[in-house]
Amino acid sequence: QVQLVESGGGLVQAGGSLRLSCAASARTFRGYAMGWFRQAPGKEREFVAAISSWSGSTTSYADSVKGRFTISRDNAKNTVYLQMNSLEAEDTAVYYCAADKAFGYGSTWVPGSWGQGTQVTISS
Repeated sequence: QVQLVESGGGLVQAGGSLRLSCAASARTFRGYAMGWFRQAPGKEREFVAAISSWSGSTTSYADSVKGRFTISRDNAKNTVYLQMNSLEAEDTAVYYCAADKAFGYGSTWVPGSWGQGTQVTISS
């Protein structure tokens, strides 16, 4: 199990940017694939982005955020980031950081460790 703490959420106007951070407790952080998910009010949680372990050479994005969001990791800081640009009202959700030893993506990936979430609200 990995302890995950998200930060960086907030209220921003449509078209703006935010960067989410997720700090992980694991001393072997670099060995974990990391991901971001989100859950909007009244909707199921959905996959947003994922990055592979170690160098993070492999990434995956949901079609809805491709070209606007970027996931990255800093193993020296035990932190994964989600840079969100060109934000839209539809991006409003609670964003969750997740970790797993196995890389995955999409609706079938269910990581073993989850953070508490951070609220992102986009005003139109």
